[in-house]
Amino acid sequence: MFDIRVERVVARNIETVFGALSDHENYKRFPGVEFSELLEPGALERNGAGALRRVGSGPLVLDERITGFERPEFLSYCIESARPFPMQHEFGEIRLEEEDGGTRVVWASRGHVGLPLLGSLILDRIVATRGSRLFGGILKFIEQDTAR
Repeated sequence: MFDIRVERVVARNIETVFGALSDHENYKRFPGVEFSELLEPGALERNGAGALRRVGSGPLVLDERITGFERPEFLSYCIESARPFPMQHEFGEIRLEEEDGGTRVVWASRGHVGLPLLGSLILDRIVATRGSRLFGGILKFIEQDTAR
C-alpha cells in the first residue's frame, strides 16, 4: 500500500494555487511531469468533476478521473488506469485553505500497486517516495512561479 501525504503552506493566494492545480493540460510545466493532457472535459467545467486527465512522469502514465471539484478549496481524483504496472487507487485529494496570506495545501493519495507480493511491496514504496517528492515539487514550483 502506498500512502502519500504532503502538507505545505504556499505563499500564493488560494485562487492562484487552485487554478494551477486544476489546470490539467498544463501539469507538464511542473518539474517531474513529462506530459499532461485533458482527455475528456468535465461535466460543468472543463477541468471539473468528470474530467479525465493523463499525466506522465518517467515511465509511469496515469489516467485520472476528477471525482470532486469545489473551487477553490477541494479537488479529488481516482486513478482509472496506470502503465507500466496496474494500480488499485483508493483516493487522491487536494484540500486548500487560506492561511496568513498564503494557502495551506494538503495533498493525499492512497492505493496499491497490483503486482505479485514482492514487486508490489517494492513498487508501493517507490510510488510513495516519488509521489511525495513530485507533489512537494509541484507546490514549490507554484509558489515560485512568477508567471502566475
